[in-house]
Amino acid sequence: MNDFVKLKIPDEPAMLAVGAALANACTDAAVIFLQGQLGAGKTTLTRGFLRGLGYKGHVKSPTYTLVESYQFGERTVYHFDFYRLRDPHELEYIGIQDYFGAKNICLIEWPDYGAGMLPAPDLSCDIEPISNGRDVTLTPRSSRGNLILHRFENDE
Repeated sequence: MNDFVKLKIPDEPAMLAVGAALANACTDAAVIFLQGQLGAGKTTLTRGFLRGLGYKGHVKSPTYTLVESYQFGERTVYHFDFYRLRDPHELEYIGIQDYFGAKNICLIEWPDYGAGMLPAPDLSCDIEPISNGRDVTLTPRSSRGNLILHRFENDE
């Protein structure tokens, strides 16, 4: 298996499809860091992830609320956005450690802003705008991340 997967994403529908495929590859709990500049497509990928699990409602970036939750049976997906966070210790006020439960999937935008308060990711997703779309690099950071990437590669 590869140490990472690099994808060329031409447009929004393709980004949504990557998110859905990633959701299908996450059969257990996971912590996924979503990294990239403003407007790179982190929330679009999250929307695809949630759609892949069957969510039909509106998906917004939790820039002001810090977290949005989505329930799927016994599993919960938490979408975090730490862009406006000024001090990682502010995460203690929302009980950040309680979100990383046995069945939860945590998608975290701007994880560097929560440094020191977050567990290590299972998978990093780096999104870079390029002239004709996006480069998306998926890098496993744990044995669980390796499993997710393996399932992702075999589902494509």
